Amino acid sequence: MVRKFPLGRVVGTPGCLQAVPKHEILLALRWHISGNWDEISEEDKESNKQALKDVERLLSAYRAASGVRFWIITEADRSVTTLLLPEE
Repeated sequence: MVRKFPLGRVVGTPGCLQAVPKHEILLALRWHISGNWDEISEEDKESNKQALKDVERLLSAYRAASGVRFWIITEADRSVTTLLLPEE
């Protein structure tokens, strides 16, 4: 796995942390930092690719084994990465 950017401080909303098992969160974080954005549109994947060059915000979307969908967002300054449910 090649780490493409730093995560900064990792935080999560209570809803996401309750709905998604810790081991699935850790796996998704590994995918996120390696550039596997998973369930986002091709347009968003291209935006992430450009964001790596321009140091902008990064977004990934994943689905837990239970079917719960969750997002990971790393801020442009790479100081914070947030895990949340789409409805939050």
